[in-house]
Amino acid sequence: MKRLLAFIFILVTSHQSPVTVSAQNLPTSAPKVLPFQQQAQPQVSDQQLAMQLFQAKDYEKAVELYEKLYKEQPTSFYYMYYLHCLIELKEFKGAEKLIKGQRKNDPRAIKYLVDLGYLYYREGDGNKARKLYEEALGELGPDQQQIFDLANAFLLKGENGFAIEVYLRGRELLKGSYPFSFELANVYQRTGNFAGMFEEYLNLLEVNESYLATVQDRLQNTLADDPENAKNEQFRVALLTRVQRNPESPAYADLLWWYAIQQKDFELALIQSKALDRRRQEQGGRILQLAQLAVANDQFQVALDAYAYLTGKGEAYPYYDISRVEWVNTRFLQLTSGSNPSEKELSLLQKEFLQTLEYVGENRTSVVLMQNLAHLEAFYMGNPDEAQDLLYRAIEMKDIGPTEKAFCKLELGDILLFFGDVWEATLLYQQVYQDFKYDVLGQTAKFKNTKLSFYIGEFGWAKAQADILKAATDKMIANDALALSILIGENYDPDSATVGLFIYSRADLLSYKNQDLKALQLLDSIPMLFGYHPLLDDVLLKKAGIYSKLGEYSIADSLYHKVTTDYPDEVTADRALFLQAGLREKEMNDPKMAMELYARLLERYPSSIYTIDARKMYRILRGDRIE
Repeated sequence: MKRLLAFIFILVTSHQSPVTVSAQNLPTSAPKVLPFQQQAQPQVSDQQLAMQLFQAKDYEKAVELYEKLYKEQPTSFYYMYYLHCLIELKEFKGAEKLIKGQRKNDPRAIKYLVDLGYLYYREGDGNKARKLYEEALGELGPDQQQIFDLANAFLLKGENGFAIEVYLRGRELLKGSYPFSFELANVYQRTGNFAGMFEEYLNLLEVNESYLATVQDRLQNTLADDPENAKNEQFRVALLTRVQRNPESPAYADLLWWYAIQQKDFELALIQSKALDRRRQEQGGRILQLAQLAVANDQFQVALDAYAYLTGKGEAYPYYDISRVEWVNTRFLQLTSGSNPSEKELSLLQKEFLQTLEYVGENRTSVVLMQNLAHLEAFYMGNPDEAQDLLYRAIEMKDIGPTEKAFCKLELGDILLFFGDVWEATLLYQQVYQDFKYDVLGQTAKFKNTKLSFYIGEFGWAKAQADILKAATDKMIANDALALSILIGENYDPDSATVGLFIYSRADLLSYKNQDLKALQLLDSIPMLFGYHPLLDDVLLKKAGIYSKLGEYSIADSLYHKVTTDYPDEVTADRALFLQAGLREKEMNDPKMAMELYARLLERYPSSIYTIDARKMYRILRGDRIE
């Protein structure tokens, strides 16, 4: 570089004679980046290099660096890695000298006895190691930090049993001032002793109830990973035992309520809720929350019992009005979600609706009540005029919100369609769609209009709309739209007769109108008229749905089975399998067969639109915890 600079200086300052420059005086190639433009390479410290070598298990090189670092700065951090390298290299004499030197510098730190014992264990002398471990236990004093250090020393060596002994001994030495419950629970969990873990958490709540939220978080993580449901059963037994032993314990009572909710055991949760409500005079807020959760999970009877408890408190209590209204709405859901409610049950419900509506009045808070009563009047009691009048009054309320108004319009459209006023129904559906075009509510209205077109034989239009709705954000609407599109696409040809599809659509409409026997007669006429027809698998599927609605579950089950066996390659097969599994699970109380059917669907039709739901239901039946 000096020669180059000299050459540049001469070249610049000389004007008289050319200068000859030898090639050997020039650099072989000019640097692409000038020196001042280059970034300095980061220096790797000895500590970083030592850690890299240690992680790569290159102990021979790592030990030299850790020896150097330890001599420069004899911290416990460098000591630990230096010792580990020596032991891995089987330099036992050097390791022993290191441990004893460290212990000499800090004689109160009995954790070094564990290091020495581990060294002897690695040399093959297990008895000598055990004596040192027991000696360390014997030297333990009422020092919380010393207890932590000794337990951690055992844990680092994989001696979980001795770590447990340290914590238990520490609990005695500190006379309960610190119980080491979290620490013990962690070790028990690590060793698979979940019963011990649960006991420690319960012990902790007995000492300090303020840990309830923390305990719940820890338990939730543990109990969620329990495919065989063994841990949940252990915890349930342990918790119930504590509650029976300490019925006045607020923490145990709250934990039992929380656990019942987690397990969706709403009956147990209601028992606890009532007990807590009475004991703490909570005014019913917890029970109202539980009732709403129960409804969301189709546990209608539990919700009814909860609302009845709240109304039983009397009108002076804060949740009386809402509980009275929601009891009637929940009873409506219970009856209409089942099959063939009796006339007596329907009449009693109608009476409850009318009395409740008279009590709360017609206002924004009672719109859902009015909508459900209209549905009952129209679809079950045969009173379309009363139903329509109720809904028109609700829609015309001044303080009703746009969403509540839209739901009332959809209900009114359904009723008008039910009683044959097709054009007024389609107008209402279109209004809702225009008002909520980019919302699920609008998609619902559009699908109802699409089905209406299908009912009246406008198959080309219905298919075009169904094709659009296949991309709906609501999964149920998208699935139903896809099924309808396929049904029409496979059986509709505008240039030929579509008698079979027209008969099927009429039967579908009759089923919608609860004229199920007439619907079944029409469906039976299709194979009688045509012999073979591409609709036959759809006919079986529709008949199965009707028989299920009528409570004829065995017939429905056999029809679903026939679809899956006679038409395994048709698009209806996976739907039939999914519906049959749901029938077995919910109506026929056969969870084992339901699991088998869900598994069959996952195996045979892995790309089915029902795969995600089938896998979820299978895991729930297996006992997995689903968030």
